[in-house]
Amino acid sequence: MKRYFLLFIILCSFTSTQAQLFTKEKVQQSVDIDNKRWSWGYFLGLNSYDFNFKYNEYDPSPRTGREVGIQRNIGFNVGLLGNLKLHKNLDLRLQPGVNFASRGFYFPIGNGVTEDNRYREINSTYIHVPLLLKINTNRLNNFRPFLIGGVSYSANLSSNEDNEDDNEDGQFRMTTNTYNWEIGFGIDFYLYYFKFTPSIRGVFGLNDELVRDDNPNSHFTRNIDKMTTRAIFLNFTFQ
Repeated sequence: MKRYFLLFIILCSFTSTQAQLFTKEKVQQSVDIDNKRWSWGYFLGLNSYDFNFKYNEYDPSPRTGREVGIQRNIGFNVGLLGNLKLHKNLDLRLQPGVNFASRGFYFPIGNGVTEDNRYREINSTYIHVPLLLKINTNRLNNFRPFLIGGVSYSANLSSNEDNEDDNEDGQFRMTTNTYNWEIGFGIDFYLYYFKFTPSIRGVFGLNDELVRDDNPNSHFTRNIDKMTTRAIFLNFTFQ
């Protein structure tokens, strides 16, 4: 995640420098694109998925610790964009896509959890559908910063929710349907033929996604009260 923020800060710094060097009015490119009621595009990007765990107050089982260790990996996003202009500085956009994500974690060792069976690698494919409100500043020559936020729905195609095996058999299970809220920012770059937009968003799950083991006293899941998704998206949009 730190690498995403560093990359975006570099992009913003470059944009700020360009704006300071060229404060005089320039020839504006792609002038008509923001005047359209509807506009379309596509995006490519990277993601880093994580889990946020909340734990039960009381867990009698002896173990090395309560917290689950997280391993974050880089994934890939691709999708389409539909944008509805509501006002000069306000847009509503639907941005459905497919996210390929990978993450891993380590259960704390104790009782039935050993060094050999504590690790789980989670490879997920999400159908991700966010509905976002985009708040734009006034255009500065060929640049336009914005804030963006909203809600989203994800269908986890690799959830294993209906799998009869659980962690006792080495199988981790999650719910298929997840609901999230999102917030981020970005910059529109107006190029000669199209608008190019790098943006970064944080995604925060709302519902509990953990499917618990069949045994209510399972040492893998009984100390977990709630598990929700956290993610960072770095997307590059072309309109």
